[in-house]
Amino acid sequence: MHVHVVDPSAFTPPYDHALCAALARAGAEVELISSRFDHGPRPPAPGFAVRESFYRHAPGRPGSAVRRAAKLAEHGPDLLRYRAAGRAADVVHVQWLAVPPLDARLLPAGRRGLVYTAHNAAREGLGRAERRMCARAGAVVVHSEAARLEVETHRAAPAERVHVVPHCAFDYLADLPDEAPLPPELAATDVPVALCFGLLRPYKGIDVLLEAWRGVEGAELWIVGAPRMDLEPLRAAAPPGVRLVPRFVPDPEVAAYFRRAALVVLPHTRVDQSGAAFAALAFGKPLLLTDVGGFPDLAATGAAELVPPGDPAALHAELTGLLADPETLARMGQAAAAAAAGPYSWDAIARRTLQIYDQL
Repeated sequence: MHVHVVDPSAFTPPYDHALCAALARAGAEVELISSRFDHGPRPPAPGFAVRESFYRHAPGRPGSAVRRAAKLAEHGPDLLRYRAAGRAADVVHVQWLAVPPLDARLLPAGRRGLVYTAHNAAREGLGRAERRMCARAGAVVVHSEAARLEVETHRAAPAERVHVVPHCAFDYLADLPDEAPLPPELAATDVPVALCFGLLRPYKGIDVLLEAWRGVEGAELWIVGAPRMDLEPLRAAAPPGVRLVPRFVPDPEVAAYFRRAALVVLPHTRVDQSGAAFAALAFGKPLLLTDVGGFPDLAATGAAELVPPGDPAALHAELTGLLADPETLARMGQAAAAAAAGPYSWDAIARRTLQIYDQL
């Protein structure tokens, strides 16, 4: 089976590459249709081809206004060019809509059909273009029961065409040959570390986490990721024991942060699923999550504890309790490793995804 996995803006290379590699191991012929990734090295691409078919001439630094304008100008012609190539695939599996109103109308179906993964249905809801894409697709993939309910509530696709296929553990991060050490100032820390990792955005509850950290002693909180919000209020609110690392962390540096963590805490106010949570599973790390979106699915494995969103008192109580209880953390870590090797393994998900393609 010839499969195109489509992510025009290279929005989630770790997910794209892991899915493509697993599909290739399962016997599919796979091409990732994307664009260049300017934030660091791409993940490995074993067994599949990467076609950087979009935005080949867009100049400027990542995220700049010049680059955004150039990408927008190139998107239409690139999309029309890809329509012809996409018809040669058996299945076109779309991961992200770069220009939703245009993509929902013009992205091609393969000879057998079109699959669309609604990655953030439970976090952002479904806009008009996303609903149009769901209606066009022969199959819609979501990552949680909460996301399935969102698609069905909007009547975006018939229930029989909506498939819950979990996100999976980013196990490739634990096997990179060029793994980098922690920065010296962090490596010198000799107390337990609670890690909050990923792009820093308002909905991720960083302000609640800082309030919850007040009074926690004998541990450090590391907040690590590229900022997508004003950090000055967070810096002003940070209590003792907090280290802020406000930058994009390329793959070779990721492992050191997760290996050092005693606990990964993600206090999102809304979410579908989180890449940082699935990196934590790959390293067998326990999770402290909020009871939103797809996070209860992870808690059901025994790898995570849940607290209400936006509740610093409840978050503080769980932080202090877990950091003082190494036996519970170890048990949760074992459950995380088991989930990564079992239901949240890429090979298991590739088999389920190929079954969806076969149905088309």
